[in-house]
Amino acid sequence: MLVYISKRLMLVPITLFGIILINFVIAQFAPGGPIEQIVAKMMMGQTSTTAGISGGGDMGMSSDALAAAGTVHSNTTYGLDPELLEDLQKQFGFDKPAHVRFFTMVWNYIRFDFGESYFQNRPVIELVIERFPVSISLGLWSLLLIYGISVPLGVRKAVKDGTHFDFWSSTVIFVGYAIPGFLFAILLILLFAGGQSTFNWFPLQGLTSANWNELDWLDRVIDYFWHITLPIIALTVGGFAYLTMLTKNSFLEEISKQFVLTARAKGIDEKRVLFGHIFRNAMLIVIAGFPSALIGILFTGSLLIEVIFNLNGLGLLSYDAVIKRDYPIMFATLYCFSLIGLIMHLIGDLCYVLIDPRIDFETRQ
Repeated sequence: MLVYISKRLMLVPITLFGIILINFVIAQFAPGGPIEQIVAKMMMGQTSTTAGISGGGDMGMSSDALAAAGTVHSNTTYGLDPELLEDLQKQFGFDKPAHVRFFTMVWNYIRFDFGESYFQNRPVIELVIERFPVSISLGLWSLLLIYGISVPLGVRKAVKDGTHFDFWSSTVIFVGYAIPGFLFAILLILLFAGGQSTFNWFPLQGLTSANWNELDWLDRVIDYFWHITLPIIALTVGGFAYLTMLTKNSFLEEISKQFVLTARAKGIDEKRVLFGHIFRNAMLIVIAGFPSALIGILFTGSLLIEVIFNLNGLGLLSYDAVIKRDYPIMFATLYCFSLIGLIMHLIGDLCYVLIDPRIDFETRQ
């Protein structure tokens, strides 16, 4: 197993390099960029030329910013002084060749030095650490809810296979699966968080109330769950179908095996057969898929949910960075997501071995 883990860990930097390279190239050819964002604000009178050059106001940049990708058309002056645009290019580091900026970025990322945000005047690592707990809490609560409901429901459906309960429960979970998470989130907001014809039971956005610091610990817990209820519901409603059917089919496969028929023929209690003989084998693929499921929730579903409910997590941070072309944040969050994803996939493989020692990945060619 140590050999297999070593091989997987050796592939991590290679995979990260490939992911960063592909996205760097895409950013090179994508229209727009941070300079265009600044120029647009200058032309709209939202910031001063002095602020953009000197690093004052909201446009301060650090020397680490040159590691980000980006282009600006040299033959386009936007009606401004060409010298001003040249100064902006130098400040962002875009006057350097693309390969120099790329390898500078890679070297900084190896040391987890993500530079500073173009538009927030703060180190990117501080922003990531600040937003990370929000995304993790949202993902963990959603995943626990999905597993807490889907596994018992899947077992029940396997026991009641072919009955009315099996049919109607499948109908409900597949309807939930068919509704996009972001659309269901908007529906929840319209029904329970805003508008004159709604119940207005939950807050419209945010993770805590304005008077959070004034509350005692119990009220803080209540306030937290009050705010996170709708986002979790929106995030989990589409996740029940896959895990429920996976659990059901896994149990049905084990139920039909010879050792189960033998146990029943011996007169062993049905509950003992179900949980003593079937449960461990059937739950192998379900439990081992926990890390992969967490990756799916964190990196796909949570992004839109954070944007819709205005939750200050990594999803909202990444979305704002893409809109503003804040490349240091864009590439830093991509790097963190990729690194966490690779590690979680390795943990998922290890879970298979811990649950069933008969599995040996070292024998795979």
